[in-house]
Amino acid sequence: MGKMTLEDVAREAGVSLATVDRVVNGRAGVHARTIERVQTAIKQLDFRPDRHASRLARGRDYDFRIILPTGENDFMKILEAEFRATGERMVRERVRLDISQVDVFDGAALARALENLPSGVDGVALVALDHPAVAEAVNALTDSGVTVLTLVSDLPATRRARFVGIDNFAAGRTAASLVGRLAGRRSGKVGLIAGSMSLRDHIERHYGFEQVMALEYPNLEVLPVREGRDENARAEAAARALLADHPDLVAIYNVGGGQLGVVNALEESGRSQEVVFVAHELTALARRQLVRGTIDAIINQDAGHMARSAARILLALREGDPIIAAQERIRIEIFLRDNVP
Repeated sequence: MGKMTLEDVAREAGVSLATVDRVVNGRAGVHARTIERVQTAIKQLDFRPDRHASRLARGRDYDFRIILPTGENDFMKILEAEFRATGERMVRERVRLDISQVDVFDGAALARALENLPSGVDGVALVALDHPAVAEAVNALTDSGVTVLTLVSDLPATRRARFVGIDNFAAGRTAASLVGRLAGRRSGKVGLIAGSMSLRDHIERHYGFEQVMALEYPNLEVLPVREGRDENARAEAAARALLADHPDLVAIYNVGGGQLGVVNALEESGRSQEVVFVAHELTALARRQLVRGTIDAIINQDAGHMARSAARILLALREGDPIIAAQERIRIEIFLRDNVP
């Protein structure tokens, strides 16, 4: 049997070619019973649409918007570069990725950016802040027919379509195991620095970290978390305060960005080889400091995988294609000086 066409489906379902086209492309105006007949015919004939031809017939490219944080977070700069590379590859598939930056620590600003998206946008992927105005904007976009994904930090209570990122509870638990094992039998304090406790990924990492530390490492006392907004200067100030206030500081876990600030504080204190430092994301700085020994371990999520996965998922959801869960799962990577690429 040759490749099935829309005409074959129309004959099998007993409807017009225009009706089949509307059903295949998800357009409104078709009765539910007619949709069911067309879908039955598609299944019986094993019809598989030519997606490229379908996009040509749309008369315009898919318009996907990527909203990333402003600021000096090196991982977010890497993620932006990966989205740009992914966008360049997808142009030939009639898919456009438009990237913008917003202060995601400002809930009102992020909500406005979502509310002010132009009409006709097909999908949005954003690094989300756990804020009522942001949640409302996400729900409004979803209700209007826009596909919304969250990146890195999730909003599971909203009607977003999917989250693209690592299991952040597991990442926090992993950080605790690394700190506990690297600290050995020493007793003392452990400092925590987060970007913001309004970012769900930081909340989840913090929770997972404290859970394992309390259960498995009673010799180590976790200090109250300090916020650094993923900025090097603020993270450095927080690390300096931890080092000055706690002579028995055994380790620092940096939940978010600001690696350079913590590195500077450790090196200036002369305790960089004494205090265990576990951080997130394999940036150029992290690679150097892993080799030097100032950073002991990095918990990473592959930015390239994340960008490609978000683009694939947005496109699949718009076209009704299946999503391969194993392909799109963003895995936790652990890097030490011995396996740094």
